[in-house]
Amino acid sequence: MDEQQEDGRRPRRSYDEAFKRDAVRLVAQEGYTFKAAASLGMSEQSLRAWHAKLVPAPAPCGESASVNELKAENARLRKQLKRVEMEREILKKATAYFAKESL
Repeated sequence: MDEQQEDGRRPRRSYDEAFKRDAVRLVAQEGYTFKAAASLGMSEQSLRAWHAKLVPAPAPCGESASVNELKAENARLRKQLKRVEMEREILKKATAYFAKESL
């Protein structure tokens, strides 16, 4: 059974960096932190903290696009949207005009 301190808590264990990296690698293999934590006999919270520290978060935009590239794409898409909206209005007016003539 686990050793406990006088106040009922388990003593704090310390792990070296190599063990932490191997544990995080096990999370990648297992797919879930609770499975990996159970197989290592440790808390899931510790393993989650190591994973968050050692594995970089993915870039929010998929690839790491620069701010200037995103602004340029945004401007291009706004211009394209404006042109398409204008074309739609022209087609609406043409449809109404030809519908009037056929009556």
